[in-house]
Amino acid sequence: MNRSQKQSRFAIAVLKGIAGFVVLILAFLIGYIFITGLPNINWRFLTAPAKAFSSGGGIGIQLFNSFYLLILAMLISLPIALGASIYLNEYAKDNWFTAMIRTSIEILSSLPSVVVGLFGFLLFVVHYKFGFSIISGALTLTIFNLPLLTRNIEESLATVPDDQRQGGLGLGLSKYETIIHIVVPAALPGIISGIILCSGRVFGEAAALIYTAGQSAPALDFGDWNPFNIDSPLSPLRPAETLAVHIWKINSEGIMPDLTKVSSGSAAVLVLAILIFNLSARYIGRKVFEKMTSMD
Repeated sequence: MNRSQKQSRFAIAVLKGIAGFVVLILAFLIGYIFITGLPNINWRFLTAPAKAFSSGGGIGIQLFNSFYLLILAMLISLPIALGASIYLNEYAKDNWFTAMIRTSIEILSSLPSVVVGLFGFLLFVVHYKFGFSIISGALTLTIFNLPLLTRNIEESLATVPDDQRQGGLGLGLSKYETIIHIVVPAALPGIISGIILCSGRVFGEAAALIYTAGQSAPALDFGDWNPFNIDSPLSPLRPAETLAVHIWKINSEGIMPDLTKVSSGSAAVLVLAILIFNLSARYIGRKVFEKMTSMD
């Protein structure tokens, strides 16, 4: 074995050691959260409303708010991100303008969430007078989520071979029809994976929502599904404390007797949901790819 081979093996060993160390840290954190939190989770904990001064509270309203905000944010951001990605990858020329757009997307995707939250507070809560509400939180999450989602969809579209585009044009399809009926379906596995991964990122967001969706979870009438009534779960103008914000709040100013149990259980539910998002992204993306590439 010569010197270069020894150096190569040493470098590989160092990289494996670093990777293993990172995995151990992650496993320790997740294991600690699950060991302390999972025993406190039951059906009542997942569905009961939170209690500010007495023990026995749950996270039912906070959990509902988290999913409702996520759905609204994705409904707003997905069409915009899909349109922007199609334009950048299929129509835009490679010039200073598109380079500026891509640079702006990179900068926006790296902004701290607290900065996005303060921007959303000034724009939606104060300027447009939406107040601390679900719509303010959803629009702020759209700003937070849009750059990453656009980049993921654009990368998925870029992986589609040009031969498929040329084939569609050769069959007499217009460029628009080729994109809609050939390119986008071919990129669908990557698009779905990107959507689910971005959903997990949004679901665990707290800083951007503290200043926009609010830190209170008023009682809801789950028998009233009229979005124009302020007590309705579907009302976009009501304040909505999410699960991530709830964890931050009870650890910073909570006074309930079972604070530790509620905090540990809430953290375990949040981490478990994010893990499900990430694992389902891989599984669904692989299944869609297998179905689209199968010869049956």
